[in-house]
Order: sequence, then structure tokens, then C-alpha cells
Amino acid sequence: MGVPCKNDTEDPNKQNNHMDSGTDGDLNGDTLGAKVLQDSNIKSNTLEEMYEGQTGASSQGPSDTEQEVLPPRTKSNKRGRPRKTLKNTQDTGPAKTKSVASEAAVNHDSPAFPESSEMTPSGRPKRKAAKVALEYLQNISKDLEKSEKSTKSEQNGLDRSSSPSPRKPSGRGRGRGQKRKAPDYDSDQNDDADFDPGNHGEVESEEDEDEDYEDSVSCKQPYKRMPYNHKVVGNNGLSSCAMQPVWASFRNNKEFRDKHSSPWVFPEWIPSVSDWHILSSREAEKYLPQEKESMNFTLCREGIKGQDTLQRVKRFESMTPNAERWDSLFFVGGPVWAMEWCPIPEGAAHTQYAALYCNGNMDDRHKMNKLHTEHALLQLWDLGKLQMSRPLSSPRLAYALAVDDGCIWSLKWCPAGAWELPTTVRKAPHVPRLGLVAAAFSNGNIAVYSLPHPEHLPAQNQATGESSQEPQIYRVQRIMTVKVGSSQADHDGRSGLCFALDWLPVKPHNILAAGFCDGMVSLWDLSTKSPLLRVRSPDRCLSLYPYHCFLAHDNTIRRLSWCRASSELMVTVGDDRMVKLWNLTKTCTPLQAIKRFLPTDVSWPVFWPGVFLTQESCYATLGQQGLHYLDSGYFGIKPFFVCTRKATVWSFSVSDWMNCCVIGDNIGEFVCSVLCDPNCNYSNSKRHRFPVYRTELVQFEPGQRFEEAQLKEEKEEERDSIQQEPQTYREAVRKYYLRFHDMDLRSFIKYQQKPILKQLHASETKGLLFVDQMPLNALYKVCFNPNMDAHSWVLSAGQSGLVRVHCVSGLDGPVMHKLIREAQAQFSTMFCSQENDTSATAVHQCTAETVQVP
Repeated sequence: MGVPCKNDTEDPNKQNNHMDSGTDGDLNGDTLGAKVLQDSNIKSNTLEEMYEGQTGASSQGPSDTEQEVLPPRTKSNKRGRPRKTLKNTQDTGPAKTKSVASEAAVNHDSPAFPESSEMTPSGRPKRKAAKVALEYLQNISKDLEKSEKSTKSEQNGLDRSSSPSPRKPSGRGRGRGQKRKAPDYDSDQNDDADFDPGNHGEVESEEDEDEDYEDSVSCKQPYKRMPYNHKVVGNNGLSSCAMQPVWASFRNNKEFRDKHSSPWVFPEWIPSVSDWHILSSREAEKYLPQEKESMNFTLCREGIKGQDTLQRVKRFESMTPNAERWDSLFFVGGPVWAMEWCPIPEGAAHTQYAALYCNGNMDDRHKMNKLHTEHALLQLWDLGKLQMSRPLSSPRLAYALAVDDGCIWSLKWCPAGAWELPTTVRKAPHVPRLGLVAAAFSNGNIAVYSLPHPEHLPAQNQATGESSQEPQIYRVQRIMTVKVGSSQADHDGRSGLCFALDWLPVKPHNILAAGFCDGMVSLWDLSTKSPLLRVRSPDRCLSLYPYHCFLAHDNTIRRLSWCRASSELMVTVGDDRMVKLWNLTKTCTPLQAIKRFLPTDVSWPVFWPGVFLTQESCYATLGQQGLHYLDSGYFGIKPFFVCTRKATVWSFSVSDWMNCCVIGDNIGEFVCSVLCDPNCNYSNSKRHRFPVYRTELVQFEPGQRFEEAQLKEEKEEERDSIQQEPQTYREAVRKYYLRFHDMDLRSFIKYQQKPILKQLHASETKGLLFVDQMPLNALYKVCFNPNMDAHSWVLSAGQSGLVRVHCVSGLDGPVMHKLIREAQAQFSTMFCSQENDTSATAVHQCTAETVQVP
């Protein structure tokens, strides 16, 4: 600032040398003033940023003499990185220096050099990294938009907006951000700032780490303001966060089963018609359940009127599936304690079957510590082709097996490789095989049966004089009897009853595990050829002894379950209130032993690193009843509460296809719960549960019963002056009837506001348990369908003998339908050659070449 001198036109290097030499000695006043003016002119061009804010002298400012001795104005403290200096390599003349000095005097914020395409206003070359980064982000946003459009059809028709919107800041609570303007990459102020790959529109600095992820979009695309709690909801009413684990589980389970399931096992166990003998009506009478007709009940379906009428179903008969909800019902004759679906391969869109056992009398009581023998009936029900549409046929009893070993407390099918096409041609007397089933009886024995397809039995066994309406009951020669002990020292039922039975879920599916009342766990190798373990008696009966036994509990083993992803891990629960995880290669000590309440059921799903278990309510703390999840150690053993229940949960079932579970309790509530992602923190995840149906025990009103029965029973009721709860089944059905409240499972839009869900929540917290009532509405067994083609169908049964079939169709999506169609196309391609070939020898040779006996 000041009058330019002659030395300004010289070379800058000379000026710097001259300035340095002049500062060493003593200078007079004139020389000092000239040097000060010269130094100020140079610094105004080269070190402009270091003296930012300095103003020039105005026309009314101090004189030249006063200006010479005034010190330069100190630099103001500013945040940020220090400014870099830029050497001035250009020669500036007196006139140019004077003009720059006069402009700086008028406006100190104006740039020292004019802006050009390659230079910034401060005279430095522009940085191109910011522009390149901006273009890079725009390309990424375009790719994201294309990927969103391609995956939109796979996510159940989700309601995604066409333009993503940044989150609107809330006026209260955490996560409030401070807005700042987008940086100007052409300005000199931000040339040296760090590269920030954020949005270049109006951005928001979030302080909360739990904020939702925001998709990056192009700067040119306009933003659409959405509320901060906006959720992406699908057509079924559930958010994408809740449905994403369901879709991922379906795809992962398909890949897992393709790798770890055998296509064909035990080829020597083909059913033979010569081992099946049909019984006459007189011979089959002692095996049939005593109740010939069910108790009164009503069906109240949500959204359907005119269904509240009393109905009854005869033994071994069923109701037609509902036209809208597809649910059906049939009566088996007694309380159901064992029930399992028959596994079929992926893509085989064939008939679904279920095997079950019911007690012969409604009032039967059995002691757990004593063996007993009685007549029993193992029933096989044909449920039709259960696809994603209404079943075309009603459930019917395909056939039944008459057994003399007592009650059946546990049933297990071979998980894979035992089913073959019903059109497979075999040489007589062999017929196509439906599956292999193991049953644990009350006399301590375990039997394995090879069941054929039902359509092949009537053609081979014509019973003269039998009506076609009568159920087909057979006495069957079993494949083998599984026993405890050894060939030299038979245990002869010393281990007690067997309540727990499970089949190895991964290939080669050759190991059967069972738990007994004395706390012993036994393992049998079904494919062994050892003469010490495999003994055939003179009556052609084959006995198999275990290859390994170990003492797992101090009391009765209630349930055991293989880890569905491993052949070495197992979980057992017993009446000693212990939950134990085992490594079967080292059974001297458990991997983990956790003392919990008295458990009733346990399961170890494929993709979960822990076990699910339920317990009896009388041994649990108030508010702790229901379904629990225990991690195997990654998050410790702290339980995760999956679903709260007020009453005892007798049975539950987990679906690996849908990442869901169903629960049946003692008060007749059948609940479905959508599980969270198994790879997340379970305690922070939201749980979705809803009732499939509720069973209510309702007392008859005057004149509501059937007239014929009412006239006979009114005289008996007059004799009882004291009002008390009935203690037998016949007395209870005179006083009560069942009312089923079904939820609409096709959609879950605003399901939290439905009355049936509010009643469910009320029963969980304030529900009353009437321990003196006969539990006619209790559910003892529930199970999800393990087959891919019918993955959304569930079975439930209990004390009343009524078995109900439901379809949870609201949890299906386009991803599942696509994979099912692909599996069906692959299955039809693989087995079309067998269907077209009519030669039994050719089919047998083709099968033998592809079978690998484990």
C-alpha cells in the first residue's frame, strides 16, 4: 500500500536479495520508508492470504510518514487449516501494482487476480479433484437408481418412492443435525479442504449412530420430503425390514438343502405288498378310537359373516376347505400327541401327507414312569396338493397301521431321500415308497416302517365284502425294531419310556437318536452291517442295537433335537430343568449346561447359533412364560424372549423356509411369530406376532344345543344341585362347545389394530387360567410344513381331536414363487424320463446307478 517505486519493475529475485541485504545494516528514514513501501507491494501480490482482512489507506487516511512507521495489522484467528502461499512468478509493472493496491483499498474481499478457466480468483491453478469426485458420485447414483428399479419387482411390490428423500430433521429428540450449504469447489476458500464424498445438495450432519441409511442420489434429482419415521411397507402390510429375513431364509435354505440333503437313501427298504395285510371290520374295531363324533364347535372367520353355527364332524371325516381362507378341519377320534408332515423333494408338486397318533379314549391317563402296552392306530392323512391356491380336495384318511406296542409318544420321518414318484414302476410285489417313519412306543421300543403310496395298496389288496367307505387298516411287518442294550445283554425296556426321537437332518440321514426316562441318550446307525449291532430273529424280525449311549440327564429327557446344520451337535432338555448342548464326538461333558424352567419342547434351526425352547407355566416366573431363545455362546446365554404366553406351551415348530415359528398352548391359542435376522442383535429387533386362531371354551346357552340331546341331558343336569366343573369328556361336552376365532392370514395391513390381536395381548398379560376345567381347547401338537412347495401350511391339534389346516399366505412373496417355479421345472426335467419309461428293469437299473449307500 503506497506509491510504487522504481524497484517494483525489477526482477523479483533481485528485489528479494536487495530487501534481505537492506535489513542487515542501519537504514536512514528515507531508505526505511522506501523499503517498507516495497515490502508492502510485494506482499500484497504474493502473500495476500496471510494478511487477509487488511485494508488499504483511503483518501482521508493517515499521511505517508505516519503510514511508514505503522506496523502491519495482525492476522485474525480463523478455524481450519492454514492457507498455503503461492510464489509470484510474474513481472508486475508500476501501473498494475498501483491498480491492485487501489482496488484492495476500496474492497478488501475482491480477488487479487482476475478469474480464468485455469486459475482461481487468488491466482492459483484450480483443483480438478472435486469436479472429478462430483462426476463419480453422479455415476454411482445413476447405477443405484437402475438397481432399485430392477429389484423392485422381487420385493413383494414394495411402496418405494420414485425419488429418495433425505431425512427431515426432527424438532426434538436425538439425531438432530445442523444444516450447512454445499461447498463451492470453484471458490478459493475451500480449495484446500478435504474431499468429502457426501451429497452436494443440502446435507445434514447426523449425531446419532443409529440413524437410518439414506440412499445417495443425483444432484439434479429433486428431493421429496418424507417424515422421519417413514417405513417402506409391502402389499402384505409388513415392512421390508421384517420381510427381508424371510426372503433371505427361503433362498439360503434352498441352497443348504441342495448341498446337505441326500436324493436317495436306504434303497433296500422298499415296501412290499406281501407285508401288508388288511383287517376286517371286526378285527379293526379294537384299534379304532372310541369317539365316533366330535364335540360341538363354531367357526368365526374374520371378515366373513354367517359362520357362527354349531357343527359336528364324524370320526375320520373332514370339512371342505374354505373358498377364501383355504383352511380345513377333520376329526381323528381322540387327543393328538404325535403328528408330523411327510417330507417330499423340492419341486415335487404332489400330494401332501401327514402321519399322526391319537389316544383311543378321551379320558385316558398314562404314567410316565411305567411301561404299558395297548392297541394303537397310526393314521396317515391325505391333505391334497397344497400349493399357493385353494386345495381341490378335502382331507381324507389314506390308510392306518394297527400296532400292539402301546401309545406313540414321538414320530419322525426320514428328512430326505425316502420319497419317490408314485408313477415309479417296480417289480411285484414291491411298490413305490412314500417315506420312512420311526415311532416311539410306550413299551420302550422304537419301530421303523416303510410306507407305500396309498393308491398302490387297494389295487393289491381287495377285501371281499368290505365297504369302500370304511377306512383301510393294515397290520404291517416293520423293517426293524430299535432297542437299547446289546445282542448279548438285552436291556428289555429298563430305560423306560421314550418321549424324544429325532432323525439326522443332514446327509447321509443314517443316524437315529432317542432319549429315555432314565436320562439316557442312544444313537443307532441304521445303515450298519455289523453282526453285533444288527441281529435277525427266527421270525424274520430285525433288531438293531445302538453304537453309542451316554447319560445326558438325571431325570426324564423331554425332548432332544439335532442341530439341523451339523451331524455332531445336539441339544437335550429334561425334567432336571437342564438344557444341555452336546458335541457327539465327545459326550463325556456337555458343551454348555444351563439350568432353566421345566422345558417341554426344544428345536435347533439351521441358521441360528442357538436353540429355541418352551417351558411349563407352573414352574416359570410370572411374565417369563413362553418361547425363549438361548444363544450357544456368541452373545452369552442371556435368553431372548421370542413370544410371551400365559399358559403352558406344549409344542412349537420353526420353519427354516420362512424364518417363522408357530406355538400352541394350553388355552387354545395358536400363534405365529416372525423371527428376526439371526445375524443381528436379537434384543434390539422388533418382533411381529399374530394369532392364527384362538380357541374359546364357551358354555351353552339355554336352547342352543340339539333338541334330541337336550331332552335327555336336562334330566341328568337336574340331579346335580351343586354346580361344579365336569371332570370327564362326556360331561364337559354337554356343558361347553368350542368357538374358533380365525384371523385373516392373507394380509397384515394394520393388523395391530384388529380386535383379535388385542384379545391376544390381553390374554398374555391379564388372562385367567382355569385349572379345574377340562382342557378341551388345549393344543398339544403344532408343526410347520417342511416341504418347499407347501412351506406356508401349518397343522394344529389337541385334546378335542380336531385337526386344523391353515395357510399363512400373507408371508409369501414373488421371491419365493420364483424359486418354487424354478425347482418344479428342475424336478420335472430330472424325472420325466422315469415317468415315460414303462420298463421296471430299466427304472431299477437307473436308480441303482445313482444311489450311494452311506
